[in-house]
Amino acid sequence: MKSKHKAMITNLSQLDMNGRYSYADYLTWKLKERVELIKGKITKMSPAPRVNHQKVSWNISGIFFNYFKDKTCKAFSAPIDVSLYDKKKSVKQNQDVFTVVQPDLCVICDLEKLNEYGCMGAPDLIIEILSPGNSKKEMRTKYDLYEEAGVREYWVADPEHQTVHIFVMDETEHYKTAGIYVSDDVMTAQIFPDLHVDLAEVFAD
Repeated sequence: MKSKHKAMITNLSQLDMNGRYSYADYLTWKLKERVELIKGKITKMSPAPRVNHQKVSWNISGIFFNYFKDKTCKAFSAPIDVSLYDKKKSVKQNQDVFTVVQPDLCVICDLEKLNEYGCMGAPDLIIEILSPGNSKKEMRTKYDLYEEAGVREYWVADPEHQTVHIFVMDETEHYKTAGIYVSDDVMTAQIFPDLHVDLAEVFAD
């Protein structure tokens, strides 16, 4: 008699890379590789980030720690699972969610979105830090995902060119460019007007 128990998924070779999976499926996997789900499709994440990527992440994390430590909003750095769905739809079950991403940094103000596994629904602010090979994904695919999910503000930091693009949700619920900042600028978060970020500090060695 065959066992009714499914084999534990510990390797990508056990999965159909052309299949469609939900967040409920994702939670059962015990993979060594880091993956994201994009509209139900498995997407392998880039190899371990390069040193410049990690420096920028660390520097922003330090700025965020000081700013958010006494605030109700909470900041997180990767890896944290963020489950996204169309903001126009009401999703209650894990099997109805088909996108799970791991942003480099995010800020969540509605703490009811947090559970033991991560964040269910759109953070208020997401930051992605570009690495060689993932620029297209961050600038196109994730832009669309974050806009659809209702992420209020989205930053794309580019360590190579020492720039940050800020996109903010407008009254039509679409992103508009709020600014392109370079290494000697002090930029201000759109949804946190008293959060000032010195890019000389962000891109410092």
